[in-house]
Amino acid sequence: MLKINDAVAAIIVYEDDRILMQLRDDCPDIWYPNHWGLFGGGVEAGEDPEEALSRELYEELELKVKPGRLIANFEFDLTPMGLIKAYRRYYEVHINAFEFSKICIHEGKEAKLFRVKEMLSEIRITPYDAFALKLFNEKMN
Repeated sequence: MLKINDAVAAIIVYEDDRILMQLRDDCPDIWYPNHWGLFGGGVEAGEDPEEALSRELYEELELKVKPGRLIANFEFDLTPMGLIKAYRRYYEVHINAFEFSKICIHEGKEAKLFRVKEMLSEIRITPYDAFALKLFNEKMN
């Protein structure tokens, strides 16, 4: 069974307003394999969400940035199915060309910058990230 836990994700905004996305690995033991998604991951025991996001961005991209503004907090109450309650928090993170040039991908098959409209209409995105991006797009317009 796939693991359910608290998680964080970054809406990484490049200086031309494109969003950095990750093509997830095609492995059956991860959520939404072979879908595009935002960078981030699970919150470890004793870690606050902002620390978790900073750690995940460094592990996945060697990107040293502090999380920006909290954009959304989705809560999943799975107790009716005998599971746990968990959250997924989304933070806005801005990067410039210099920071982008230093990125080194350690997780996923590919990373690519997309315009939000292009993402939402042309690629297969993890459902929870697609919802967060739709909300983010509404905020930007």
